[in-house]
Amino acid sequence: MISELNDLMVIFSEKLWLQISDKTQEDAWKLVNKKSYSQRGATWNAYLNSLCLHIFLTWLKEDPDLQQTVNVWLDDEQLASVWEVVNGTMLTFGDTKLVLIPSDKTNLQELRIPQEWVDIPNWAGNYYLAIQLNLEEGWFGVWGYATHQQIRKEAKYDSLDRTYCLDVEDLITDLNVMWVAREVCPPEKLEVQPLSISNTQVERLLEQLSTRTFYSPRLDVPFEMWGALVAVDEYRQRLYQRRLENQKSTQIEYRQSLANNLSQWFENIFEVGWQSFDALISSEQKNLAVQFRSDTALNDLRVKKAKLIDLGMQLGGTAVVLLLGLTSEFDEKISIRVQLHPANEEIYLPPHLQLILLSESGKIIQEVESRNHDHLIQLKKFKSHPGKNFSIKIAFGDISIKEDFVL
Repeated sequence: MISELNDLMVIFSEKLWLQISDKTQEDAWKLVNKKSYSQRGATWNAYLNSLCLHIFLTWLKEDPDLQQTVNVWLDDEQLASVWEVVNGTMLTFGDTKLVLIPSDKTNLQELRIPQEWVDIPNWAGNYYLAIQLNLEEGWFGVWGYATHQQIRKEAKYDSLDRTYCLDVEDLITDLNVMWVAREVCPPEKLEVQPLSISNTQVERLLEQLSTRTFYSPRLDVPFEMWGALVAVDEYRQRLYQRRLENQKSTQIEYRQSLANNLSQWFENIFEVGWQSFDALISSEQKNLAVQFRSDTALNDLRVKKAKLIDLGMQLGGTAVVLLLGLTSEFDEKISIRVQLHPANEEIYLPPHLQLILLSESGKIIQEVESRNHDHLIQLKKFKSHPGKNFSIKIAFGDISIKEDFVL
């Protein structure tokens, strides 16, 4: 919408604002569809990055003061292998590396840089741009930039999704400062620890990570191994091709290899990923989670733990918080309460998201589906005997995640 874009240009005059035409969006889709990706989340990631790259490059080439040739770091084939697993694109101006980090969030409050662009030696950039794409209103905005040194000193590292986070208020908003800095001072040498990987590890990781999933496998192994793998063009390309070959199945289900042992929860022993509820949601979400805190049955529960479930870019980068509460009953059964909450400061769950309770044999015992403007959904409280198994499934269309539990 032109009026909104004009308002932004007046209110934030020091920032860069550009219009995104319908034709530009259509052309970006056509380019992305010439390539294949293993899942729709990767396709959407490629679309956002392709659109961002095209708009920014077009603007740069129209700048009469730009003296150096601007190059895209990788060719189209190699870019596809990056966008399959990571958000972001790098441009080079001589010895300067500029990383574009696009986001389609309507309320952009922070620059979230995937760790790959900071801690892989040949990926690390001198400058990182926070770019917002509002596809509905048709505008492109650069909220500012940060240097590699600034990210190292000031950014908060989020281990949940392996990103370096910096509030937009802490970014340098005027891009002219960056251009002048490049002219006055040569780019500083980036100090990044080298990463290494053996041939044996490469083959094992390619086998493990090429299994079809609806999300990027970048969090499935320690970063040191992952970073060393994708840093090498040949290895990353092989991973990309093998993931494409494994996309034949129409029903994708992610399942934990080991069941969560709930009996150990009473001894304060928890599987990786389970944390306190408050650690995973914002203060505003805590205020909205009235139902959980006001439920007297839940308040009496001995154990309450939550886990961040990454639904990937399949749902526009959405993640949710799965919450389990347990207590022992007089009849030796365990009472269990299961809820699903939005994450990442979102207020509502995505509509048509299903929360399902399955028996050990896979039979559906309970299910509930989110509607528009649901702050949470929950299953009816149920009881189970020690030694029994059950599963909780979170599903959206043909995509699902399943967590197995044993008492």
